Formats: sequence, C-alpha cells, structure tokens
Amino acid sequence: MAARAWPEDVERVAAYLRESGAESRIEEFADGTPTAEDAAKAVGCELGQIVKSLVFDCDGRSILVLVPGDRRADRVKVAQAAGCSKARIAGAEQVRAATGYEPGAVAPFPLRRVAAVFLDRSLLGHPLVWIGAGSERHMAALAPTELMRLSKAEPMDAVEAHT
Repeated sequence: MAARAWPEDVERVAAYLRESGAESRIEEFADGTPTAEDAAKAVGCELGQIVKSLVFDCDGRSILVLVPGDRRADRVKVAQAAGCSKARIAGAEQVRAATGYEPGAVAPFPLRRVAAVFLDRSLLGHPLVWIGAGSERHMAALAPTELMRLSKAEPMDAVEAHT
C-alpha cells in the first residue's frame, strides 16, 4: 500500500520528525484548524494543549514564541527575553520568510531564519501537545519536552497574566 503524500510543507515537518527520532504523529483534519479553538475541537483536547507558534519582529529579528492556545503572548516579556526594545507581531511576509510556512500553518521546526525560539513553561505541564504541522489542516502531537528539544526553544514565562 502506497503512503499518502503530504503537502510539501507538511512533508518537511514529517521528515524532520522522522530524522530526529521523535515520538510523534501527524494527523489531517478535513475541516481545518485555522484557530486554536478549531484545533482543540478537531483534536479533542484542552485548548491549553494547542501550541500557538507566533512570530514576533524584535528590532528586525524574527523570534518564534510558543504559547498555549488559551493564553496570549506578553510582548514586553518577549522583548525582554529576546533582548530587543519592542516586540510586535510579524506581518505575513516576515512570517513566511522566517519560518517557510504560511501564517496560520506555522510549524515550530524546521525553520528558515528565526533568531530565537521561546516556549511558555506552562506547556511543559501537559503529557501531550499539538503543534501546527505546515498547513491549516495538519497537526502533530508530541510530548512538550520533545517540542522543546526539536525547536531548540528556551523555556520562559511568555504569557500575559490572567486577569
């Protein structure tokens, strides 16, 4: 039986996972997973187990920040961690140039030109998290420790305080 071909960007993620020896699985969702809420519903997990891969522009450098789906990244904390004066959400063109993925389909690896990757520590409390896998219809499940290893992320408190 022939393996079903993934779209090119998804295959790039799958190949990286295979080559790294990571325990993971990629799944396709026909209805798509364009938002964290859609992804959690499709996967059948808590919103906090969905990893949002956010690209920030930090004084011209692209920084990737991984935060749980139920929280917002704190720009001040990101700027401090990245050592820049101001962190702002990157535009679509910068996202594509930095990651090689379309906005809304960013996988945390392999990346093209990202200066640093930060991971919110709260993600480490889950046995399994779900990341974007290169398209709005594909997600990959893996242990958060594997996510940190594969993305070469530095753990930090990256989210806004609960109000």
